[in-house]
Amino acid sequence: MKYLRFKNGDKIPIIGLGTWKSKPGEVSQAVYWAIEAGYRHIDCAAVYQNENEVGEGIAKAIDAGLVKRKELFVTSKLWNNSHKKDQGEPALKQSLLDLKLDYLDLYLIHWPIALKAGVGFPKSREDFYSYDEVSLGETWEAMQDLTQKGLAKHIGVSNFKQKKLEELSKVGGQQPEMNQVEMQPYLPQDALVEYCQSHGILMTAYSPLGSPDSRAERHKNDPQLLVDPVVKEIADKHKVETGQVLIAWSIARDIAVIPKSVNKERITNNFVAANIELDDHDMMELRDIGIAHRFIDGSIFTGENSPYTVSDLFDQL
Repeated sequence: MKYLRFKNGDKIPIIGLGTWKSKPGEVSQAVYWAIEAGYRHIDCAAVYQNENEVGEGIAKAIDAGLVKRKELFVTSKLWNNSHKKDQGEPALKQSLLDLKLDYLDLYLIHWPIALKAGVGFPKSREDFYSYDEVSLGETWEAMQDLTQKGLAKHIGVSNFKQKKLEELSKVGGQQPEMNQVEMQPYLPQDALVEYCQSHGILMTAYSPLGSPDSRAERHKNDPQLLVDPVVKEIADKHKVETGQVLIAWSIARDIAVIPKSVNKERITNNFVAANIELDDHDMMELRDIGIAHRFIDGSIFTGENSPYTVSDLFDQL
């Protein structure tokens, strides 16, 4: 297994199991299968509403002697409704309770968006705080407190563009150690990758397969990455699946990747994708794929009923 290293020498396995959109009744078994297959990196979040079952899967694997807690790398995320300074610790402790763990290996600010307490997803302007009311600096100070208390070994962010990372750098103290963003050949995030890697910030790619299970009405015309002819040609060349090519693409860029699945065979196939070595021509073909598309557009947090705009979240493609 290939690893990325934090500045203090701690390692994070470059491939992990994503648990976003894994349904109740499925994710506990998926986590167990993943650990059984060799995964040691599990990515979670409070808002996925399945951390209790993720914890059950981890506990079952530990009880079965498949793994020790210290051999696992577990990530969770602070939801948008807990951005005030006194809310971070209770939120993290709830995740620990659900996951049945004593500490997290990595804790991330899920989005640079602040919602009022108790709001899951916003429905009106009254559900939001503006940056003037709850700044990113306040939230980042709360995150730093969590590492000092030993609740999380590492801290970072998710869905942060370069400008937002620069805002956090002005807060002082510990800098973000990870930025988890959507990343796939239609959205390679080249400028953001260059900035993060030049500033010692590790990166994780979510939705690396193009979020194929997001086929709601507003996504019905999205391009389908898994059947893209460029990806298929490379898969045929290596005699592997298209999904495995997409996972190998992130690994070749020294970026952690967290494909989600609850299918035992798919979980294993995703894991062994770490052994696929794409050559320079493969990487060039994927670089020149000719389509630019963001599958996770953040639209639920922007618009006329929000103090935030799309430009607060993302740079233009």
